[in-house]
Amino acid sequence: MSTTLLGIIAALGAFTVTTVLGFFMIPWLRKLKFGQTILDIGPKWHKKKQGIPTMGGIMFIIGVTVSFAAVYLTDYLTGKKIFPDGMATADYDKMRLWGGIAMALLFAFIGFMDDYIKVVKKRNLGLTIKQKTFMQLLVAVAYTTVLYYSGSAVTYIPFIGKVDMGWFFWIFAICVVYGAINAVNFTDGLDGLCSSVTLTAAVSFIVMAAILKFTGMSILAAALAGGCAGFLVWNHYPAKVIMGDTGSMFLGGLVVALAFGINCPVILIPVGIIYIIEALSDVIQITYFKATHGKRIFKMAPIHHHFEMSGWSEVKIVSVFTTINLIGAVIGILCVWFG
Repeated sequence: MSTTLLGIIAALGAFTVTTVLGFFMIPWLRKLKFGQTILDIGPKWHKKKQGIPTMGGIMFIIGVTVSFAAVYLTDYLTGKKIFPDGMATADYDKMRLWGGIAMALLFAFIGFMDDYIKVVKKRNLGLTIKQKTFMQLLVAVAYTTVLYYSGSAVTYIPFIGKVDMGWFFWIFAICVVYGAINAVNFTDGLDGLCSSVTLTAAVSFIVMAAILKFTGMSILAAALAGGCAGFLVWNHYPAKVIMGDTGSMFLGGLVVALAFGINCPVILIPVGIIYIIEALSDVIQITYFKATHGKRIFKMAPIHHHFEMSGWSEVKIVSVFTTINLIGAVIGILCVWFG
């Protein structure tokens, strides 16, 4: 079975499982009264989202992991196209692949705890900042350890080549992982936004991983793309379910895993440009607010709320932001292709 066919099966499998799960999980989440709680400081029209089932990210977490695991097992039993016998870097590639999946699932578990506290206590705040930060950094350090001992300290930078980061890799990787997880979480604020943006990133990783001959990562990216597409069936405006921190942290984890998995974490700059813009807008807003004793640059942060309060519809914001990230994804592919 060709690697291209394996990727198609992974994508279709994740899409199908995620979509079908929606028929069962959404009514179940409603029955449990696991609904979204909306802050009073947000846009007034967001109050209509009050009670929409959250923690829906479980749908694509199951879809992506089950689909990829099934494809991987099938390949192992039939042809070993992902990691052929005699492949020199197979052990290191496997460490990055499974370490990345484990990392994403651990972040999803942190998100699940955060969401569970919110829905049980009927409030918008779950884990405290200190609790969440400690757990996120713990996972980031564990994952960085896996990366370091799999040879990832020697990273690839387009148009420059391989660069040995040495001990600085620890600081770099932990900051990238922690920053990316929270940046993706910031993006999950409108119906279909995070899943649409992540879909464009996932598609770019399918291509980039194939170019760099990281077959396992290409197939994992295909499963991620299928999961995001399947979730959009239920999450597009007006959303019938919200992914919650459970889903956004898993997506952030997998995007990071794919970047480090192809040994090119700097590619997150163009491929995840919307994540970066969202996170920076929040940092800029808070910094300016504190420095000027109450003044704001944006009407509300993250920046998608600024445009929302400026009169843009959710559909328009999602369309524009997704297009911008798609352009970034194409730039990322070109950098890998020509770099």
